[in-house]
Amino acid sequence: MNGKPERWNRHRRPNWWPENEPWPPERVFHRRHRRGPFHFRIGCLIPLFFLLAGLGCSIVFLLSFFQTGQLGDISHWIVFLVPLFLLAAFLLMLGGILRRMVNPLDEVMEAAERVASGDYTTRLRVHGPLPVRDFTESFNTMTARLEAYDEQRKHLLADISHELRTPLTVLQGNLEGMLDNVYPRNDEHLNILLEETQILSRLIEDLRTFSLAETGRLVLQKELCDPGRLVTDLVRAMQTQAEKAGVAMKGEPDAGLPAVEMDTARIREVLENLVSNALRHTPSGGSVRIVCERLPENQTRLEFRVEDTGGGIPAENLPFIFDRYFKSRDSGGTGLGLAIAKRLVQAHGGEIRAESNLGKGTSIRFWIPIENA
Repeated sequence: MNGKPERWNRHRRPNWWPENEPWPPERVFHRRHRRGPFHFRIGCLIPLFFLLAGLGCSIVFLLSFFQTGQLGDISHWIVFLVPLFLLAAFLLMLGGILRRMVNPLDEVMEAAERVASGDYTTRLRVHGPLPVRDFTESFNTMTARLEAYDEQRKHLLADISHELRTPLTVLQGNLEGMLDNVYPRNDEHLNILLEETQILSRLIEDLRTFSLAETGRLVLQKELCDPGRLVTDLVRAMQTQAEKAGVAMKGEPDAGLPAVEMDTARIREVLENLVSNALRHTPSGGSVRIVCERLPENQTRLEFRVEDTGGGIPAENLPFIFDRYFKSRDSGGTGLGLAIAKRLVQAHGGEIRAESNLGKGTSIRFWIPIENA
């Protein structure tokens, strides 16, 4: 944009700005060059104040000596010069303290502008007094997280592009084959197209749900639901998928569970995501167990638990599996599944957590309140 800083590209012209004048205004770009460094301005202001105060005291001393005619008395000159020397020493010490405190702050201001322009690799050298070091360490932590989120965002865009391209390619190829009479227009090929559209629909719904949850606009449609029946229906619906993977799956809801007020579709979505992950990471011959029970230590909470005998989650990854965009190297998809599950559980007022032993399996459990208990 005509040599203007890149960060202005993201600024939209205000509605009230005249159409015949360029936005942003040229004069704004020179504002930073007109101002001096932060430490220079502060460093000049405070010593100037003390210097003026010292000169004022000296003038008062001189006037008093002149009026009394005692300018030749050396003791009076000592009284006059000693404060000046002390003031000079104080100013030197103050200048050193200010330089140690303000120089890092000036670096922070410069680094903040680089971060604002999109450079998340910016890091600060930790030095100066303890409060300033704490501040710069917090700044470095912030930029490190921003850099990590930016990298995850880029990977997410690449993954979404891949996830969208695969079913679209299948759809396009089969439709073109049918139009060219290469493929017959029978139920088999129509079912293939239907499955691919369901994949697309699920991906778009995941993105929509995550966006609503992130912006706080997710609305739950709560109704009384039998949690035991919910688990039983889920096991029945996913049994075919488990059989194809060679994994034994069973549901174990406690008997006599009360009807619970919840968004049935959302809680089922959470369970489907957890079970799908468990089936994906459990080798043939393993098992997946879905438990639903009322917590004995807190009767106002209903807990769901999905346990598998898969390879487990590395300890270094376990704290991050519910973060947005996070996924292990051997995982497919967009990395939003568990992040969505966490937000749906939290929207119900509950919590979700994971426990895993590498090589022995994983257990992910979440609870929601029993509002009518």
